[in-house]
Amino acid sequence: MTGQPTMLELDIVGAGPAYTDRVGASGAAYLVRHGSSAVLLDLGQGSFPRLAGLVEPSALDAVVISHLHPDHFVDLVALRHYLRWQFHPSRRVRVIAPAGLADRLDGLHAEPGFAAATLAIETLQPGTVRIGRLDLTARRVTHTEDSYGFRIAAADGPGLVYSGDCGRAEDLDPLVQPRDTILTEVSFGPGPVPSDAAHLDGPAVGALAARTRAGAVLLTHLQMGFEDDATIDSVRAAGFGGPITLVGPGDRFLVEGSGTVRRS
Repeated sequence: MTGQPTMLELDIVGAGPAYTDRVGASGAAYLVRHGSSAVLLDLGQGSFPRLAGLVEPSALDAVVISHLHPDHFVDLVALRHYLRWQFHPSRRVRVIAPAGLADRLDGLHAEPGFAAATLAIETLQPGTVRIGRLDLTARRVTHTEDSYGFRIAAADGPGLVYSGDCGRAEDLDPLVQPRDTILTEVSFGPGPVPSDAAHLDGPAVGALAARTRAGAVLLTHLQMGFEDDATIDSVRAAGFGGPITLVGPGDRFLVEGSGTVRRS
């Protein structure tokens, strides 16, 4: 893919929630590239094979994990094994995640040091870090005790704001700049969200996009049982007049300097 120097390339590696009846679905994983830089946002269940078909995984500048629910990180196990056994000597990849990730991965195998063999894990903190040619800003959102949303951009180019799992759309407002593309969970479709579920629905997403003057909305993480069209309509009915797309594994987008997003 080619385009403007500040353009972001987005591959939907996986877009599923914790469970689904969508054939071919896999857990949350979103590959963002700009020039030679490649950052993966989350790596949920079943997404490693598609990732490996898009990029040689050891070449990733970083994997950034939004929160420690398995549908957002468990395929780090596959990545760990790949890095350990596919190469001689084994290779390492930078992983930026909320505190406690290494313990969870080690616990899955009852093997202290399992994660550290190939994953260079750093503790995620609020603020901005430079990853290759990309700037990643993290901000805590309402979900688990330590959950994050992100804005990723190249220099002064267009931004992609990723919600992770989020139970309060207003938490994302400070991340969104006018004309940014919002990649957001919409777990409960047209709504409403149950009072005990820290997730979003279409009306909350539409209101977020309208008040922050986003350029486009990409919807993901839709729970089983909710209709695609009704979900999209609920975003539009909340006041957002820009492009709205429900994404799926294999979709590719260009986030352009004008603040628009288009399929590639």
